[in-house]
Amino acid sequence: MDNETLSFSGTYNDRCYKALLLPIFPYERSWNTGVRAGLYFFGLMYCFMGVAIVADVFMSAIEKITSKTKKLYLSTGKDSEPEVFEVRIWNDTVANLTLMALGSSAPEILLSCIEVIGNKFEAGDLGPGTIVGSAAFNLLAITGVCIIGIPAGEGRSIRLIKVFLVTSAFSMFAYLWLYMVLELFTPDYIDLWEAILTFLFFPLMVVIAWWADRDWKCGKRTPVPTDQQIELGVANGSPGAETMLEKQKKLFTAHGEVNKEALIEFYKELRKYPDISDSDAAVLAATKLIDSQPHSRMWYRIGAVRGMAGSKKIHPILSEKLREVYDAVNQSPDVPDLGQVPAIVTDHHHNEKSIVEFHSASFAVPENIGKFNITVVRHGRMDNTVRVRIESFDGSAKAGSDYVQVNEQLVFGPYAKEREVSISIIDDNQWEPDEEFFLRLSVIDDGFEKRDAVLGRLPIMEIVILNDDNPGVISFKKRGILVKESCNIANLEVERTNGADGEISVDWKTIDGSAKSPSDFQGGEGTLTFKHGELVRTIEIPIVDDLDPEKVKRDECFEVEISNPQGGCTLGRIRKLAVTISNDDDFNSVMQRMMVMTSSNLKSMEVHKETWGEQLQVALTVNGGDVENATGMDYVMHFLTFGWKVIFALIPPPGIMGGWLCFFSSLVAIGFLTAIVGDLATIFGCLIGLTDTVTAITFVALGTSLPDLFASKAAATGEKYADNAIGNVTGSNAVNVFLGLGLPWVLASIYHVAIVGDRFYYPAGSLAFSVFVYAIVATLALILILVRRYASVFGKSELGGPTVPKYFSGIFLFTLWFLYILLSSLQAYGYIHFLAPNPEQHGGKV
Repeated sequence: MDNETLSFSGTYNDRCYKALLLPIFPYERSWNTGVRAGLYFFGLMYCFMGVAIVADVFMSAIEKITSKTKKLYLSTGKDSEPEVFEVRIWNDTVANLTLMALGSSAPEILLSCIEVIGNKFEAGDLGPGTIVGSAAFNLLAITGVCIIGIPAGEGRSIRLIKVFLVTSAFSMFAYLWLYMVLELFTPDYIDLWEAILTFLFFPLMVVIAWWADRDWKCGKRTPVPTDQQIELGVANGSPGAETMLEKQKKLFTAHGEVNKEALIEFYKELRKYPDISDSDAAVLAATKLIDSQPHSRMWYRIGAVRGMAGSKKIHPILSEKLREVYDAVNQSPDVPDLGQVPAIVTDHHHNEKSIVEFHSASFAVPENIGKFNITVVRHGRMDNTVRVRIESFDGSAKAGSDYVQVNEQLVFGPYAKEREVSISIIDDNQWEPDEEFFLRLSVIDDGFEKRDAVLGRLPIMEIVILNDDNPGVISFKKRGILVKESCNIANLEVERTNGADGEISVDWKTIDGSAKSPSDFQGGEGTLTFKHGELVRTIEIPIVDDLDPEKVKRDECFEVEISNPQGGCTLGRIRKLAVTISNDDDFNSVMQRMMVMTSSNLKSMEVHKETWGEQLQVALTVNGGDVENATGMDYVMHFLTFGWKVIFALIPPPGIMGGWLCFFSSLVAIGFLTAIVGDLATIFGCLIGLTDTVTAITFVALGTSLPDLFASKAAATGEKYADNAIGNVTGSNAVNVFLGLGLPWVLASIYHVAIVGDRFYYPAGSLAFSVFVYAIVATLALILILVRRYASVFGKSELGGPTVPKYFSGIFLFTLWFLYILLSSLQAYGYIHFLAPNPEQHGGKV
């Protein structure tokens, strides 16, 4: 029986009309071949998307299972409480090679098993071909994309290099073993001992890789800070990790809730950007928390599938503005542990925009003054040109009878700090009480300049018309004020009464009380100057908000005193003002709201849901209900995959039984859908004249591996190391052979020995040649990866590096993949003869 004529149900031609489950319609034989091929092609693509979506559910269950942690208590050697470590129950290497590898390779493994079982325990070409084709795509094409996809000038290296070398050795051994079984040990037959040994290589690889992960040490290992999976910014195995850990604050409590202390530290940095709203800050905090957690390859694969299907994203979507803020905040490697309280910035737009305002809030002039000048000041950004308009409007004084209407334009050239405006007062020789009118500033909307200028705290000035020519009396308006700790600035108003003639000044200084400078406020001393006619000036005292949630909040107080009047003025009755810094309930409520919103954002980004209701709600809506951030492509893909989403939302959620019920239920669903994919691929290949081998290494291998491509690309650019991008590829390739071929071989061998009474016939044919070619190109690829790690010309990194060597590596790997496809296809169609079987050797079974 030739391997190209073996099928689910008869001859090669019969495959175009009958497979394991398809066709659904009994009269498809009479349909036009081209139309039928097109329908099967679109059906195959649609089912590939279904496989990806149900695999998303499957991997969510795995993520739930492998994310379990336990607490370890270590003595600190002091009288304090023991240090608590949150460590994962599952070792990362073991999880990657068992459950996570199964999650990534489940379609290929199940396809191979279903093909053998559906073919009455006889060999087929589709399953084994898909396994080898997927291995070639993963190692060559995905690695090539990851190398090229790293931003210019950056590099990514594999951190767990010992584990990578172990899995690489096993992946090469797996395909050499496969070749030896097919061509050397028992040509064209699989004996039971070969099948069992193939399967047992899987646990052997896991044990040795785990041993390598432990640095070849046995026994119980004492946990170290790098084991803490919930610590922010600690790169496992990185130098100085313990020192950094001492400075870091946990992002989550032991109960998995957002840690308020760590959130406050991050919020401190965000306060430098006052235009950021509370909701924006919560999104940025959630983004920081998600980015700070260690992520598995499974997390990236789930994200890739959801991005393709228009489903709920597992990472917050940041606008361009928020992305700029987020990147700026994260320039420091110690964020959110920011160290000292940042310096108080009095101008919200300091060095970003020009700030224009009056020099004083109030100005008084005698009625007989005629003309006088008021001053408009500019600070903040100084290198641009600013145009503002100054207009007057009536109070008790009326334009035309008491003063001349004002409507002028002021131009501040680059680095101009002040401009003066002339104001005219009308003297009508009649007694009148003091009267006032007002001047108002506005930024002229003439295009670009307006975006570079804003009004300050004093955009309106009061002009008081009086008949008093005295210099005036200086005093505080109040004996005391109450401020919140989070107010940033305490504004203390000093007023000038009983005259406003001439320029005067008064000295001021702060006096510590229960509030101390500089821990509670930034004290000091200075001189406050009133220009001619100015009535009110302000002393600004920066208030330090330590944002310490553990600190017992009590009201604290300090004083500000004025003295030494100059220019003929005198001091009034209120010469000291008490400033009380109160317990900041406003800030606490803001932080509580921030915690709630951040926790809500984090929950919405979880890869799994706890209930059926949550699963269905996410499945029924585009982008999981986040319509505001949904793109046009999200709507298109949601429409195309809506049916799959709803069907697979009925699978028990991972929140039940620790994820295991979801694990086995979704595995059954993958198996059923994979059986349909196998039928669609077989019939489609037959209709367009492709053998099962060629169909497997092209359409099926690509369809099952594309999500891995997007996941690896995201992991390569988003992580510091290359482990989640390509470090797991070799392990998955080995698992594909040991499970994807070992398991069906064991089943078929037992069936043939126990029931049929003969050996399991497994013709080498195209599979042996495909494995032979893959072994050669895989060896070249692994050599290139190792050379890139140690050669300076490649930047000493497996991924990225200098531009020219980076693109050379990527093109080289793509060329190897193309050669593998080309040579395997040519041999499948008889253009290359490779170790043709001897008919007498197999008793005429050819």
